[in-house]
Amino acid sequence: MGINISRRNFLEKSSKGLLAVSTVPFFLKGNLKKAFAGQENNMDLKWYYDHFGVEETMLRDVMSEALSRGGDYCDLFFQHTINNYIGLEDKEVNRAYSNVDFGVGIRVLKGDQTGYSFTEEITPKAMKLAAQTAANIASGSKSVKPVAVKLKLHDHPNYYEIRTPWEEVSINQKIPVLQKINDKIFSLDSRVIKSNIMFINNASYILFTNSEGKIVYDYQPMGIVNANVIAEQNGQREQNGKNLAARRGIEMFDQANIDLLATESVRRTMELFDAVKPEAGEMEVVLAAGSSGILLHEAIGHGMEADFNRKEISIFSDKIGKPVAEKFVSIVDDGTNPNVRGSINIDDEGNDSQKTYLVKDGILETYLHDRISAQFYKVKPTGNGRRESFRFAPIPRMRNTYMENGPHTKEEIIKSVKKGIYAETFTNGQVFIGAGDFTFYVKSGYLIEDGKMTKPIKDVNIIGNGPKVLSDITMVADDFKMDSGGWTCGKDGQGVPVSLGLPTVKVKKITVGGLNS
Repeated sequence: MGINISRRNFLEKSSKGLLAVSTVPFFLKGNLKKAFAGQENNMDLKWYYDHFGVEETMLRDVMSEALSRGGDYCDLFFQHTINNYIGLEDKEVNRAYSNVDFGVGIRVLKGDQTGYSFTEEITPKAMKLAAQTAANIASGSKSVKPVAVKLKLHDHPNYYEIRTPWEEVSINQKIPVLQKINDKIFSLDSRVIKSNIMFINNASYILFTNSEGKIVYDYQPMGIVNANVIAEQNGQREQNGKNLAARRGIEMFDQANIDLLATESVRRTMELFDAVKPEAGEMEVVLAAGSSGILLHEAIGHGMEADFNRKEISIFSDKIGKPVAEKFVSIVDDGTNPNVRGSINIDDEGNDSQKTYLVKDGILETYLHDRISAQFYKVKPTGNGRRESFRFAPIPRMRNTYMENGPHTKEEIIKSVKKGIYAETFTNGQVFIGAGDFTFYVKSGYLIEDGKMTKPIKDVNIIGNGPKVLSDITMVADDFKMDSGGWTCGKDGQGVPVSLGLPTVKVKKITVGGLNS
């Protein structure tokens, strides 16, 4: 039998352990590994029922209430998330906190209209009240038949195997990671005057069911470490950093990744002392493999989310089946990459994740669909219905968006550029989804002069149009890299974890805002 627990009681009973960071909450102890053992049997489903204090009859009753005014469809999204944060500054741990989120979101669909409500109190009374609010989207007959279909557990793969759940990792296991990164940073260059290191981990327990009889659960882990460096040389100060994120446990922070965080954050910072600002104007731009995939994500990926196309906001809304790039360009949105930050076993509508070709051999193949857009276009959902938490209704969102390898090499691309820039990392991007116009700040990169990378650059903006850049890609290398950073994508007031990647890519012209701009 499940336990009914209000948010208030839940927080009171679990807060003492959480303030110690990562102590296992009282109702998780003893059988925690059933939460992430995979969809093996109904005993694991019972663990999730007990975890949220629900059972099948209660779920059907709540959905019946939600459909009582004539809705076509209903789903329930239960979520319990534990977040832990530790910060190290000036060689000392100076902040640590935890928070817990716990509740259920109730969605009713009537055609393409959505009624949505949520509650932080998971009791029959509270859920039925929330269901009545969501039901108001429909105004049909109140004699709708109750949801009587038996709930069937949906099986799915697991793309983020871990050895130890974060709830079993103590603060004493995390602090040495921060200290090792800090010590390595200061050992690499005497110009370092300050480091700021942040460690975040979280775990989410998800239980989803709908009025069609599907029920599915998932355990979603995440670890993030960010290292930021401030250095000084002859009175000049510069700052840069590096972060790593993955759906993995504490094992992700091995010596190799500790060294990578320290080495890259110091290198990027020190190069800024010698960096110059290039001349302004249109020129060839080479996008570095890895994190420059943010340009692909922002300037192109959002325009391929189906809601923007269904509403004819996106410039891609009439481009299905048409060429949008050279034949050697293929763009993917993939939720199945093992342990990658943007990967998901299921989306937040209970659909399996998958690898989806947006552009295949230069042709626009499909959009990224949730349930509503898939019904509109009469296709299957692509596993892209995502939400920030139970407080939000799902919408089409990216997962891991990247371009596949092409026929060229990085060396060939660099040698082909007479005058241009090599853009390595970006920040502070702004994109207008409809037209695809963008502005990005290049945080680090290099000049390319006569086929060679020369001086590092800084204080550079690039300005252009996403679809135009896509059509202006003239070379794609064979050195694809998935960026390992902690990217969070914002849309309609919601943030979700994503990843992105790119091989080295040459664009024949983008406007660069440099000197005299």
